[in-house]
Amino acid sequence: MLDLRPCCECCGKDLPPDATDAVICSFECTFCRDCADHRLAGGLCPNCGGELAMRPRRPAGKLATSPASVLHIVKPHAGCGA
Repeated sequence: MLDLRPCCECCGKDLPPDATDAVICSFECTFCRDCADHRLAGGLCPNCGGELAMRPRRPAGKLATSPASVLHIVKPHAGCGA
């Protein structure tokens, strides 16, 4: 099951479970679409080099039994700024 991480690893933007602008790599590194398109080299994951794809949204009715992660991960990737 996907973690559905709560924020962009680059800029820290909130990405709730129903966010339509969240993208992930195959390791579930999570970024907002703006950072993926404009800050990350080639729109690839800066951790593994993998492609970033739209993160699926979990149906609201399933969040009660399978909640999203609350762990905020923000890393100093090149291009992300402070």
